[in-house]
Amino acid sequence: MDDKLFDLTGQVAIVTGTSRGLGQYFAKALAKAGADLVLTSRTLESLTTFEAEIEALGRRVLSLELDVRNQESIEKMAADAEAAFGQIHILVNNAGCNIRKPALDVQWEDWNTILDTNLRGTFFVAQAVARRMIAKGYGRIVNIGSVTCVAGYAGLAPYGASRGGVRQMTMSLADDWGRHGVTVNCLAPGWFRTEQNKVLYENREWVDYLVDRIPVKRPGEPHDLDGAVVFLSSEASRYVTGQTLLVDGGISTGATRATVTPNK
Repeated sequence: MDDKLFDLTGQVAIVTGTSRGLGQYFAKALAKAGADLVLTSRTLESLTTFEAEIEALGRRVLSLELDVRNQESIEKMAADAEAAFGQIHILVNNAGCNIRKPALDVQWEDWNTILDTNLRGTFFVAQAVARRMIAKGYGRIVNIGSVTCVAGYAGLAPYGASRGGVRQMTMSLADDWGRHGVTVNCLAPGWFRTEQNKVLYENREWVDYLVDRIPVKRPGEPHDLDGAVVFLSSEASRYVTGQTLLVDGGISTGATRATVTPNK
């Protein structure tokens, strides 16, 4: 096998939402594979420490302000990234949010905040960057989804709607842009501990309940996503587009807690 299939040396990747959480792991995985990075956050100050980490890996790095709920902010980020590096090869569309509530308690603005960020924001960031990729005849777009792309969970109705929309949107964009050399895929993590959901992991009973339903018998760890994000960003995935890659330990298989001990 050609080792260069996964080599991102000389390529430039934008990773949105890199002030914390999985976005930082995605960015580091791409940097270790050779890519230079454009980091984004609503506040530049939140990127200072992480920017130094990427530079320590020997990569060029640029931090840009981005609010995915503001179209002018999106267009400025894409233009500034292109001006700085000349070409954008990879976009990891990671910025997102959640407001966890029972369905009867969800407010109108809760819905707008989640859908505007996770779905509308993802689309318009992809659009702004794809315009520039299409002009160069090459691009890899990785939209970050979730296991809620394919499964419903109580307390996550707006979030699940947004992530399910990302999956459907990914397929449409793949059909739109494939002829221009741009692939579009969805990377869908399962249950990973993040800043958004860390309170759940403080409940031992809930963690045990979750693990019983994951075939590999543990929640995800951030580095479990490294190989997937590099694969979807590299030449190794050149004939893969419009797909949703679930990295979820198998929970989407519908595994349930065993109630009967099989005969030996």
